[in-house]
Amino acid sequence: MAVDYAVIVLYLAGMLAVGWWGMRRARSKSEFLVAGRRLGPFMYSGTMAAIVLGGASTIGGVGLGYQYGLSGAWMVFTIGLGLLALSVFFSARIARLKVYTVSEMLDLRYGGSAGVISGVVMWAYTLMLAVTSTIAYATIFDVLFGLDRTVSIILGGAIVVAYSTLGGMWSITLTDMVQFVVKTIGVLLLLLPIAVVKAGGFGELRAELPDSYFAPLGIGAQTVFTYVLIYSFGMLIGQDIWQRVFTARGDRVARLGGTAAGTYCLLYALAGAVIGTAAKVLYPHLGSPDDAFATIVKDALPVGVRGLVLAAALSAVMSTSSGALIACATVANNDIWTRLRGAVGGATAAGERDEVRGNRAFILVMGVAVICIAIALNDVVQALTVAYNLLVGGLLVPILGGLLWKRGTGTGALASVAAGGVTVIALMAWRGILANEPIYYGLLVSLAAYVAVSLLSRPTDPAVLAEWQARNSSPSGV
Repeated sequence: MAVDYAVIVLYLAGMLAVGWWGMRRARSKSEFLVAGRRLGPFMYSGTMAAIVLGGASTIGGVGLGYQYGLSGAWMVFTIGLGLLALSVFFSARIARLKVYTVSEMLDLRYGGSAGVISGVVMWAYTLMLAVTSTIAYATIFDVLFGLDRTVSIILGGAIVVAYSTLGGMWSITLTDMVQFVVKTIGVLLLLLPIAVVKAGGFGELRAELPDSYFAPLGIGAQTVFTYVLIYSFGMLIGQDIWQRVFTARGDRVARLGGTAAGTYCLLYALAGAVIGTAAKVLYPHLGSPDDAFATIVKDALPVGVRGLVLAAALSAVMSTSSGALIACATVANNDIWTRLRGAVGGATAAGERDEVRGNRAFILVMGVAVICIAIALNDVVQALTVAYNLLVGGLLVPILGGLLWKRGTGTGALASVAAGGVTVIALMAWRGILANEPIYYGLLVSLAAYVAVSLLSRPTDPAVLAEWQARNSSPSGV
């Protein structure tokens, strides 16, 4: 294991070094929060794929393959479908807005009436996403070094907080590119073929496992539908995803680079399910499906390769964790704190530097909070489900409505957020956090409130709509 340890340690040291180098480029608010809005297609597609494919997509995706077979790919597959929809239909318009957060988009579209409430909802979502990603370090570092859970969370979280605080989005982008390459080599090019060969090939998989493991809907049609509602629609509106769209240097990069990233997600989904299916043949009696990834890596891979694949799992968690952390800090600073203190107006060069320091401080504060919550929290699945239900149930309709329906109003958006959020919370309390009904009925109530209240309220100020149309119609480059 000495070689494997060396690979992991070098990888972690490299992440810190890249973060330090990225600090030199992050000298303005735009550079720090959205990498200067000048990423090309290769870096954009790599960093977008890295942010959406985290520990849940890697470790959890293999676990679903272990439990359900090839249909276990649906969770990650719906993430890829959501990213494709975002890239093809909305990314160019989003990139043209030249904003930093989803709430700023809502202010621009509705005239400043929905930003604070949406900011609080988005902050809660990004915070819990960062927490659940940080908790995953406990599993990985336990496999690697046998470290205590708390020590593992502090170690992994501290590294992510360090490079994110140093260089902001530039550091995160550069580390994400490294992580994208490591994941591609470790999971797709090494673990996938080795796992299939170790299990005896696809013929042996078919012979050893029941037919349900190869049925397209073996996981259940209702489960697939719920995945679409939560993950595909979640990709359309999450601050962590939009903040990556803001980094594209133009419409074409956002559209084509995002399409490439979404296609990569579909391949990654299938790879994880196949690896999990192979693990079911090799280790049919594991205590938990989520143990499948670590087990097959430890037992089936040679020294050195094992370290690289574990680094791939670590990189998957770190990419999601860092993306969620900067999104959480951006929303906390720009959508909540700045509004509460009533800061308005433009910024001078010195003001820009102050904004960089302020955003850097927020990343540090939010990072410490994430680590502390991760140490104290146990049931991460329920916490993440609450966050996604509130995000999609409360914000999907007003965001997509603002992009697609001119008659939508700020009053309608506020009613939609409130009605959808209250419905989701009430049904989670009644039917259970993990039930399907909260998101189903939350979306229906949110849509009904948005349409009804928008039609009953005064139309949006023509000057506000004119500014919105001007932002949407002006190309943002190629």
